[in-house]
Amino acid sequence: MSSDPRYSWGAMPAGQGRWTFRLWAPGAESVRLRLHGQDREMEAGPDGWFHLEAEAQEDDAYAYVLPDGRAVPDPAARRQQGDVHGPSLLTAPRRARAWEGRPWEEAVIQELHIGTFTPEGTCQAAESQLDRLAGLGFTAIEIMPLAQFGGDRGWGYDGVLPYCPHNIYGSPADLAALVEAAHARGLMVLIDVVYNHFGPDGNYLPLYAPDFFDSARDTPWGAGIDYTQGPVRRFFIENALYWLTEYGFDGLRLDAIDQIKDPSDPELLIDLAREIRGTVGGHVHLTTEDNRNVTHLHERGPSGAITLHSGEWNDDFHNAAHVLATGETEGYYADFADDPLRLMGRALAEGFSFQGEKGRGDPSAHLPPAAFVDFLQNHDQTGNRALGERLISLADPDTLEALTAILALSPHIPLFFMGEDYGETRPFLFFAHFGGDLDDTVREGRRSEFAGFKGFEAEDVPDPIALDTFRASTLDPARRDSPEGQAAQSRLSTLLDIRHRMIVPHLKRAGAYSGTLIEAGNGRLAVDWRLGHATLSLRARFGEAALPGATGEELHRTGDSDARAETLHTLTVDT
Repeated sequence: MSSDPRYSWGAMPAGQGRWTFRLWAPGAESVRLRLHGQDREMEAGPDGWFHLEAEAQEDDAYAYVLPDGRAVPDPAARRQQGDVHGPSLLTAPRRARAWEGRPWEEAVIQELHIGTFTPEGTCQAAESQLDRLAGLGFTAIEIMPLAQFGGDRGWGYDGVLPYCPHNIYGSPADLAALVEAAHARGLMVLIDVVYNHFGPDGNYLPLYAPDFFDSARDTPWGAGIDYTQGPVRRFFIENALYWLTEYGFDGLRLDAIDQIKDPSDPELLIDLAREIRGTVGGHVHLTTEDNRNVTHLHERGPSGAITLHSGEWNDDFHNAAHVLATGETEGYYADFADDPLRLMGRALAEGFSFQGEKGRGDPSAHLPPAAFVDFLQNHDQTGNRALGERLISLADPDTLEALTAILALSPHIPLFFMGEDYGETRPFLFFAHFGGDLDDTVREGRRSEFAGFKGFEAEDVPDPIALDTFRASTLDPARRDSPEGQAAQSRLSTLLDIRHRMIVPHLKRAGAYSGTLIEAGNGRLAVDWRLGHATLSLRARFGEAALPGATGEELHRTGDSDARAETLHTLTVDT
């Protein structure tokens, strides 16, 4: 076993100037360790494991050498000397500074991409915005994937070294400092992790561990993974624990779990959640992205306790709201084209718009509102558009203001995409840069993806490899500091203040079947939520309809009788 009982993979200090190296390579007859300019034969153990203990020290470079002479990095490397193809660097485990965290119902999340969040694109630079975000009322930031991927820019979903923070964003110490700085301001920090595939550049596992992958299954982004293999399960569960315990992240967002197909009992996602909740103290939050609209991972325990995953990204709310705001009905918006107002209302009241209809989803009204993470924009829904437009460029101001109020004051957990807080108008585009032929493949794939869409030619799609595409996606400090940006931040700050003072205190008591869709038609929307001893009411109109009536204390109002959209939120507390 590893010299650190928490980890079965990787290089760990063994004490007295020695380190233990472990690699699962069931497809290799032999493996050598390259260290200090010498290759040393590793000892073959049971079940495909190779191990060796050797004299070494922090920062030493090392690699594994396969029978054909190829040197490959450690798949559990914590640092790389350079890119994903070169040697790894010995890095001892660290222990994050203790912080209790915050309850899930207090979460108001800003999703961000470190490389485009600031002009510098680093963890250190990101710290400069934490005071502003906390002051606006955010209680969490969610960072898009940081695992090292091929090349020097990208969204992060093509990572191949899941334990290694990409060095383009700074050092591991810089990342740890960002988490601690956020905690000092009362901000939780969540990280996006990708356990459904490996990227196309720098994934050497198939050369020596073909059993890591399921030969009968592919994902949309690469080979499917065989989670029934014990070492594979430990690789991902230990990775989750690594981010939480060594860096102090407050939670994980698990990407596209519909592609984590595991016939085991328990399946990986349940096994992972149970181990995390039995190991990590304080408040830990696990959220999932899943187009199946499943609920079995988010069921609550006695008294509403979170026993597995905390929340699910709610694409249904986004899709319905987007169709309502823009009239777009192509692609995955088609299912929401006929009655977006009703579908948005059902999502607000019951969780999902589709609960078995169209062959998708499970009944969801029995889950508490905080089991759903709602958003009007995120990296996918913005960046996967051909031109990366934000909603501010697609919807009229009255409708956007109304939808923002609905998002911020819903008892669901609200998520905002970076720049949304101040009305950013720059796009967020798809960008990457691997180098070589792979760049041409990405470029052509991006153009063909949108070849059949109306309104533009495939050649109009920005080149995802061009440096200008990446730069165009970087947030604009001038917009943030402009009068328009300041006004947008003031409006959001008001909403979030109302949420924290008047709504969040009731969310712990919001249980099953708390939402009721009262009306959704002819441009009118009325939803009530029973939150313990209080009733939160939303009344909205879109178009020429009259605003539905409501009772209770007025919390917030947008628009007026002349506006294209209008909302009213009220609260009634039992006496």
